[in-house]
Parts: sequence; structure tokens; C-alpha cells
Amino acid sequence: MRGKVKKTSEKKHWDEFWKSSKNLDDVYSNEGRIAANLEKFIDLSGMKVLEVGAGTGRDSDDIASRGAEVFTLDYSEEALKLMQDWLKSSTEIVCGDARAIPFADEVFDVVFHQGLLEHFRDPETLLLENKRVLKDGGTLLIDVPQRFHYYTLLKHAMMLVGKWFAGWETEFSPGRLKRLVEAQGFEVIGVYGENLFPPIWYRALRRILIGFGLKLSMYPWEPAVFRRTREFIKRVLPDPVILNTSMIIGCIARKV
Repeated sequence: MRGKVKKTSEKKHWDEFWKSSKNLDDVYSNEGRIAANLEKFIDLSGMKVLEVGAGTGRDSDDIASRGAEVFTLDYSEEALKLMQDWLKSSTEIVCGDARAIPFADEVFDVVFHQGLLEHFRDPETLLLENKRVLKDGGTLLIDVPQRFHYYTLLKHAMMLVGKWFAGWETEFSPGRLKRLVEAQGFEVIGVYGENLFPPIWYRALRRILIGFGLKLSMYPWEPAVFRRTREFIKRVLPDPVILNTSMIIGCIARKV
């Protein structure tokens, strides 16, 4: 009996996704969290930076505005077109596969990716390629979905019925992500956990309604007291609680 064919995330999924996202005003940004978390450990000014699986490239735009020399890499022609049309900085846009980055060894001071690692069934391959193009002592940032969140249930339910936009995706606990990174020869120097606003359920509902010709506001009105409460809770909760309840976790590591 033949084994069950495992679903994968393929180029066709991303070409279709980015082709349907022509107007970046309708695509949520990361609200600067990538640059903000990197700058807790390094000064980005003058750094040579590579974003792998860049998508819109808006995180790279943000980092370039802080004085870095930035390159974006993606294998989807539709993503490359988006970056060419929308990027404001002089970021260098490169077509290439994350598993065979078209740069020599030890070129970059910083390599980062957001929403990428979870689409690889062999994440070690990606991390080792990240390591190859990083200089000794260089910094790697990985930003992925956290396992213990309702997003995980929603995602796997949609994959089960073949409706997940990316074809296939996994998720990580903070411990698993840290061990995976360390196993490839990195020293973990920081971790973070963040939730999204608006939350993922609102974003999903908004996307569904657009399909029916209805359009919710990108950002729903939020009373100031709710925002202050969210900020207060994040300040007082212990780090392990934040890491294990946030939708997004990030790992910052150094090549050793």
C-alpha cells in the first residue's frame, strides 16, 4: 500500500497568493516588529542585511530606512513584482530559492525571515543555508507561528479540507524553535512573543467577507482603555507565559 502523500507548500501557492494581493494597502504589515526586535541586540546602521522569502519586502524597507544595505530574496515572480512596484528604499531585489541562496559564503551581517520557516518540512536545510551566507558572529532572526494558539487549530482545519492558502504549514513551541536553531550551530541570544492587532480571527473574517464583496475596515476601532489594558498585561506577564500564549514567536541567534 502506498504511503499517504504529504502536503507541501509550493511555489504555485505563493504565486497565487501574491497575485491576489496587488494592493499592499490591503495586506497587513508587521508593524515594525522585525527591526524593533533586531535593534534590541544590534545597530542596523551600516549592516548588510538579507531578507529570505521576502514577500512584500516591507520589513526590508523598514530596515533600510535605519541605514542598512538590504537585499530581498524570493522565488515567486508575483512577489518580486510587488516589491518592484511598492518598495520605497533602494533595496536590491533578487530572485532565488531559499534552499540555494545565490550569494557567496559569509556575505551578510544579518539574515532574517518572517513567515517562512514553518513552510519547510526540512527546516534544517533552510537554517544551514542561512548560516552559510552569514559572516562569523552574524545575526539570524526567525519569526514563526507559535504552537499553542487557536491559530494552529484554524490552520490545521483548513489544511485538512485543502483550503489553506499556503498548501501546508507547521508551527513551533519556543523550546522546539530554540533547540532547532542551536542544533545548526547558532547561539540563541534572544526570544520574543507577540500577538497581532487586529487579531487573526478578525483578519480571517475580513478576507472571507471580501470574497463576498463586503469590506471591513483594516483596523477596527479600539477604545483606548482596551489598548492600554493589552499593553499592561504584556508588561506584567512572565516571559514564559507570553512566549507560550502569543501567536508569533521570534528567535534571534548569533553564528558561532
